[in-house]
Amino acid sequence: MAEFDINGDNGFSIKQWAESDRPREKLMLKGRHSLSDAELIGILIASGSRSESAVQLSQRILKSVNNDLNQLGKLSVKDLMAFKGIGEAKAISIVSALELGRRRKESAEGEKIKVTSSQVAFEQVYPFLADLDHEFFYVILLNRANIVLETVRISQGGVTGTVADSKTIFKAALDRLACGVILSHNHPSGNLQPSTSDINLTQTMVKAGKILDINVLDHIIVAGKSYYSFADNGLL
Repeated sequence: MAEFDINGDNGFSIKQWAESDRPREKLMLKGRHSLSDAELIGILIASGSRSESAVQLSQRILKSVNNDLNQLGKLSVKDLMAFKGIGEAKAISIVSALELGRRRKESAEGEKIKVTSSQVAFEQVYPFLADLDHEFFYVILLNRANIVLETVRISQGGVTGTVADSKTIFKAALDRLACGVILSHNHPSGNLQPSTSDINLTQTMVKAGKILDINVLDHIIVAGKSYYSFADNGLL
């Protein structure tokens, strides 16, 4: 393969590379697992510029997020368009591909998930709450055996908070004949500790649930790749 500067100063085109090293051809010859993250993104954006190939441009984008795909997933179309060589169409392609990957992760076709611990609950809500720069509130609806019936979005808020209405939460539970619920929301700030309003809401929900015979089993706060469990910390 022709040598090139990953910063794209020499202007080599992918077409100048050995056929087996071009991303599309490499995928066909060696399979998708043989490609690097930059090569996969290079296929998405299809072309670079006079100064750098699509893969070199992809390497530059990845370097800006420390090669962390989770951080890349947080970039908006506008963020991506700030990179020279990325127009609206290319930015939309990247955002769309990452969203498909997220949705694939969250979908478990035909699989019945039984919540046996806070870790399992976290794994259930993480795909819904990862990579978000605003607070969202979700509730996991469970049957009597603690098998997940559905994970429902209740509300969307701002950077520092969201409002979760108990009537909306219990309506969702009653509509699905759920016997238990697990509350969950994210903290975009990365702070795992529950706020006073988080604690007050949880206590209110526990009391209301007892009247309706719907158990509030936990409240999971997601911050980055970590979580805080009210049940594990004795706050239920």
